[in-house]
Amino acid sequence: MLQAGSVAVVGASVKPGSLGESMMLELRRGGYAGAVYPVNPGYDEIDGYRCYPSIAEVPEPVDLAILGVANHRIERALADVAEAGARSGATFSSLHEEDPEPGAPPLTERLAAIADANGMAFCGGNGMGFLNLETKLRATGFPTPDAMRPGPVAFVSHSGSAFAAVAFNDRGIGFNILVSSGQEIVTGVPDYLDYALDQDSTRVIGLFLETIRRPEHFRSALERAAERGIPVIVCKVGRAEGAQAMVAAHSGALAGEDGAYEALFDASGVHRVASLDEMADTLELFSSPRRVRSGSGIASLHDSGGERVLLVDLAADAGVPFAKISGATTAVIQERLDPGLIAANPLDAWGTGIDADAIFVDCLRALHDDPDVAVLVFSVDMTRQGQPYEAGYLEVAKQVWEQTDKPFCVQSNLASAVDNDEARYLRELGIPVLEGAESSLRALRHLLDDHAIRERAPVRPPSPPNAQVRERWRARLASGTGFDELEGLELLADYGVPVIGAERAETREGALTAAAKIGYPVVVKTAAPGVAHKSDVGGVKLGLVDEDAVGGAYDDLAARLGPQVSVAAMAPAGVELALGVVGDPQFGPLVLVAAGGVLVELLKDRRLGLPPLDQAGARRMIDGLRSRALLDGFRGAPAADVDAVARAVAALSVLAADLGDRLAALDVNPIIAGPDGCVAVDALVIPRG
Repeated sequence: MLQAGSVAVVGASVKPGSLGESMMLELRRGGYAGAVYPVNPGYDEIDGYRCYPSIAEVPEPVDLAILGVANHRIERALADVAEAGARSGATFSSLHEEDPEPGAPPLTERLAAIADANGMAFCGGNGMGFLNLETKLRATGFPTPDAMRPGPVAFVSHSGSAFAAVAFNDRGIGFNILVSSGQEIVTGVPDYLDYALDQDSTRVIGLFLETIRRPEHFRSALERAAERGIPVIVCKVGRAEGAQAMVAAHSGALAGEDGAYEALFDASGVHRVASLDEMADTLELFSSPRRVRSGSGIASLHDSGGERVLLVDLAADAGVPFAKISGATTAVIQERLDPGLIAANPLDAWGTGIDADAIFVDCLRALHDDPDVAVLVFSVDMTRQGQPYEAGYLEVAKQVWEQTDKPFCVQSNLASAVDNDEARYLRELGIPVLEGAESSLRALRHLLDDHAIRERAPVRPPSPPNAQVRERWRARLASGTGFDELEGLELLADYGVPVIGAERAETREGALTAAAKIGYPVVVKTAAPGVAHKSDVGGVKLGLVDEDAVGGAYDDLAARLGPQVSVAAMAPAGVELALGVVGDPQFGPLVLVAAGGVLVELLKDRRLGLPPLDQAGARRMIDGLRSRALLDGFRGAPAADVDAVARAVAALSVLAADLGDRLAALDVNPIIAGPDGCVAVDALVIPRG
């Protein structure tokens, strides 16, 4: 389909402004040199090509049939081209049926069945087709740019408008393929990913996603991209909270409908962007062959003190670190600056303006040579400087590019101030030009992250328990009967998650005996069947220091909620976190870590991971929490043992991998993290079904 050597255009036309005319014009505009067969019984010739009354009369089976026909004719048209031996098809039709026959499968399913029965790839429907810049094939019925430069970027979009916007970008980003995959009734994003990964020209992949219809294939394609070292940049829409709750548990509510993508993207090293502007800056930056090899942050040079401070503020928001340049680098720069300027990173190097170009070049080279600098940024607004280009900022950038080998870009703080002609001059030299401070900083963050992703060691999760333990718990979950808190804690302990000491009791005397065995102070909690969130019903009594306190607590709980209780040791002071396992309908079990306690759902501060995880993957989840600083000690509190928390998350991920298909949800809330480790205090286990 994507490399078709012959194309039939069903519905071709000469009518001005029609889809049929546009399909033919786009083949011509792209410079396609393969065989073209217009099909329309109303014409003998179109655009210099013989026109055939039906696909059956085309003299050869074509590689691709572009179907520019209305929804009510599309099924017959696809059946005809399949019968004629076409190897693939594409349509832009919405595939909406006005009056479907009662009981008949939907039109999309009928079309998919025809294509599958004939081994056909099929692009669409409700899309805009595709462009292959390397084979000069533009299989679309919508206008595309006159001139497009082949290059290293493969871009696939569910949105036709996003496909068109990226195609019409004025940055000169070079593509090998652009695909508007639409409804993907047959051929989907994973298939296009596979194709792109087979092309030697592909250096970066961009995706605009609404959903994934074949998650296992998609995941394997992402793994293949990671193996090849090809970065994947994704704009996944639909992050806002939806109405669907995956399960009736804290962890399910926190995961939301986007949680699986968050987990998958982290596991696969995908760079997630929030907008098309960020997508464009990131694609341009990654189109350069230069990658981060060493260093910890960026170094930037400015011609403005105010814009330098602006970049510092925005870099903090974007999580972009500045390199800590050495004293030797500082000395070299200070020697070169005009009096009154201070050598630092980021650097304001504009003084009197005398010999400014040479000063900029020398300072940028000095920053480049510092070992802690990973990426070099020349931050100047790309307003028109005027020709000739042998002087001014364009010449500075050209010299620095030619004399360096680390990633280097020119960055403008205001996208609408960029002069396209002068930006084009730099881009033709190979220099990325990033447009807008916020989107460019996020692109730089992705470039820095890419180095860390490429340096990741293979995942080595903790060892699971022995097969006997695993099968015992699988059988217990398969029974479908509910778990009480203590059985949930026992399950966690068997998989290596540290748990609090606890005992069951069903009488006042039993509660007193359990408290004496555990040692004061203790906690008494209801264990009444069906009570999932104990604090919501006043079912938790904390800090009980003697028999009278335990007896009174038991009497109150028994009177209100029933005689069954658990008696547990008081957890040590520390930071409350929540852990969980959630079942996602597409990607299976997910592991969750979140801010814990009663505010768990209110704060919605969580990260998700795809099991199994090792300690490094678990640590990335923890480090991604907004409340992460609490674990380092806050207002005099001692720092928690974060490694212990990471070990607990990794252990829980092994449980999720082993038992996730039989779990509807598992909540560990709270798990208390302190300087001496962490301990799970409560567990809610909901078997599937």
